[in-house]
Amino acid sequence: MELSSKQRAYLRKLAHDLNPVVMVGKEGMNNNIVRATERALDEHELLKLRFVDHKQEKREMSRYLADECSAELISVIGNVAILFRQARDPDRRQIKLPFFRS
Repeated sequence: MELSSKQRAYLRKLAHDLNPVVMVGKEGMNNNIVRATERALDEHELLKLRFVDHKQEKREMSRYLADECSAELISVIGNVAILFRQARDPDRRQIKLPFFRS
């Protein structure tokens, strides 16, 4: 799913008040982080990921995690990444992405 810049801005706005659900600590990126992110995306669709450690590699790790989870990397601001993956079942979708004309 390719998101437009306006859709990304909309999702950033929705994520503003969210608390980070997944934390990347001293162990860095591992299977536990990927599984936790998968579960969080299944439950929430939109989530924040905080980098407590490995802050220098946060962009690369965020892209890797988005690829592994089939999610969209919305943005990386400070030490927080925002990820989005729309629910596959239309009945379980919590976030309705607006369609913006160019």
